[in-house]
Amino acid sequence: MTAKNQGNSTARLIEVFSAIQGEGLNVGTRQIFIRFAFCDLRCWFCDSANTWNAPPNCRIERYPGLRDFEVHSNPVPLPMLLGWVARQNIPSIHDSISLTGGEPLLHAQFLAEFLPAVRSLTNLPIYLETGGHRPEQLEIVLPYLDSVGMDLKLPSVSGESHWTEHTKFLQLCSNTKLEVFVKIIVSQSTVPEELEQAALLIAQINDQIPVFLQPVTPLTPAQQFSSVAMVAPTPEQVLAWQVLMKGFVKYVRVIPQTHKMLNQM
Repeated sequence: MTAKNQGNSTARLIEVFSAIQGEGLNVGTRQIFIRFAFCDLRCWFCDSANTWNAPPNCRIERYPGLRDFEVHSNPVPLPMLLGWVARQNIPSIHDSISLTGGEPLLHAQFLAEFLPAVRSLTNLPIYLETGGHRPEQLEIVLPYLDSVGMDLKLPSVSGESHWTEHTKFLQLCSNTKLEVFVKIIVSQSTVPEELEQAALLIAQINDQIPVFLQPVTPLTPAQQFSSVAMVAPTPEQVLAWQVLMKGFVKYVRVIPQTHKMLNQM
């Protein structure tokens, strides 16, 4: 890819910053987060509704972890984003780069150009956080990824239903050597039959894929956009659901959003 081609590639971002990963298989590790704008889902529990559309500006952390943000205009040219990541990439601090959002796969064409360049620049593994409902876009970037965290949306909790897309998406991941896990948000309104359907979906692809049940974090009034109340499940519910899913898949862990406890937003 030539420098001219790089200059023509842009993405709309929310922010770039360094923090501790609070969810899933990489919990507790330090990552450079690149948060992309736009999402085509409207999950009831979403705490990042500000990512659904692209703001005129994005914020970029000057020094990793200090939250000393500077403001830049959207869209962002690829070389500029590479420069910001290079500034974050102080030796021996970070374990990987997290592509998050929003839905990063809405920027698949940009990522196909950006990811080989950022890997060459940083030598860091690339981790994709995704709604797991865009298998066609996944195919475009799959060669450049090291791990994928796929959100499996339960209709009773998210208001979204993408069983067919989730199946295709997870199968694509399983066909490769990359690391993949499934995250499922659960609340008091979770329908156990949907958890069983999710467990069957995963087991039919590979029953060794780790599953993370994530109790929903109740939203503040300012974050709420849906009339559907998000109430955390009881301990009894979570224990029963873990037993249910372990009847189909081997690894089922329960981990809340630890980054919120650590103020690592």
